[in-house]
Amino acid sequence: MNNTPHAPVTVIGLGLMGQALAGAFLKAGHPTTVWNRTPAKAAPLVAAGARSAPTLGDALAASPLTIVCLTDYDAVYELLGANGVEPDPTTPIDTTPIDTTPIDTTPIDTTLINLTSGSAGQAREAAEWAERRGARYLDGAIMAIPSGIGTAEAVILHSGPEQVFADHASTLGALGTITHLGADPGLASLYDVAGLAMMWSVLNAWLQGTALLAKAGVDAATYAPFARQIAAGVADWLPGYAEQIDKGSFPAEVAALETDARAMEHLIEESEAMGVNAELPRLIKAMADRAIAAGHGGEQYPVLIEEFGKP
Repeated sequence: MNNTPHAPVTVIGLGLMGQALAGAFLKAGHPTTVWNRTPAKAAPLVAAGARSAPTLGDALAASPLTIVCLTDYDAVYELLGANGVEPDPTTPIDTTPIDTTPIDTTPIDTTLINLTSGSAGQAREAAEWAERRGARYLDGAIMAIPSGIGTAEAVILHSGPEQVFADHASTLGALGTITHLGADPGLASLYDVAGLAMMWSVLNAWLQGTALLAKAGVDAATYAPFARQIAAGVADWLPGYAEQIDKGSFPAEVAALETDARAMEHLIEESEAMGVNAELPRLIKAMADRAIAAGHGGEQYPVLIEEFGKP
């Protein structure tokens, strides 16, 4: 149990995000050890009070909690799979896919929290790999930019054993708003990409509308407040629509999908008439058409979950 107010912590990987993570721990008063393949990157943090570990093995041994934030999962295996032996920083990183089978069973006696971006499958494999090495493991996803780390706006997602999260929650709280999603180590990665899908979809819809209105001389700044109001209104529908999805029942309480499909056709026609790219509305209409052909035209829009759920 290391959930103490100023527990020591190690940060491995000092890119922009890793530096922000270490800086937040320092600011919160945690004794912070850092390690990076290029030691010079640790200099600003050392000046702020961090300790630069001479080797990776020393960094892992320095704290009960180690945060890993690297380029990808292959880099995690390349470093931690080397049993703490520091690689030569002048040697180029081999981009050949890494065999994640450990070369021995030398234990890693720390809690590893891997905030490296990757897929749910990679997260689950990494959890199994860490367990074989004797490490306690959480996977995570950072829903923030480096400048936001250490503020409430920075959302840090974690998944894996709940007790491991509970043991270090007060330390992790230095990074922002922390959340434990469940025991499945892949959940943080799945939430990450689901959030990206939401972000890009909202932005793409806004860009579609902005492009249309620009043809009529309306600038983006003028349209943005109206678009924001629409986005907020749609967001308010989500709890009710989620209830329909979870029940598998889609009564047309607002509008039937076939009614929405007619409006989609209008959007396509308007886009083409204005000389605006119609690929996005055509994609949406194609999915709606398939659902209608399957007999769902009289149901409400969330019935499209059946199309999104197909391979």
